[in-house]
Amino acid sequence: MWSTHAALMAFVPVTDMARARAFYEGTLGLTVRTGDDYGCLLNAQGSLLRLALVGEFERPPHTVLGWSVGDIAASVQALAARGVVFHRYDGMVQDELGIWVAPSQDRVAWFPDSEGNTLSLTQPV
Repeated sequence: MWSTHAALMAFVPVTDMARARAFYEGTLGLTVRTGDDYGCLLNAQGSLLRLALVGEFERPPHTVLGWSVGDIAASVQALAARGVVFHRYDGMVQDELGIWVAPSQDRVAWFPDSEGNTLSLTQPV
């Protein structure tokens, strides 16, 4: 039965499960709950994230998954130290770490996962 109290589970499409699992588990530090050749279920701070194996697909031009962080500069630096390269966008003023300040004053940085999906970090006001 549907419940408004049901926990949310996010899905991210991947074309190479081993590569994606290495990125999400190794680079991002998420914990694997279960996994097989077709999918991998990760614990993302109490939320569930499923890496779903798909055939070739057109990557969306927008963010597919993001995290709210308390200190975006420290988070960007920590991920950069693990080899993550942050996007820079023409026409957007971003600081030396690639962080953009939204009109709301939220601070945002974007980076690709191993499959080319765009992920983000946001430090809300």
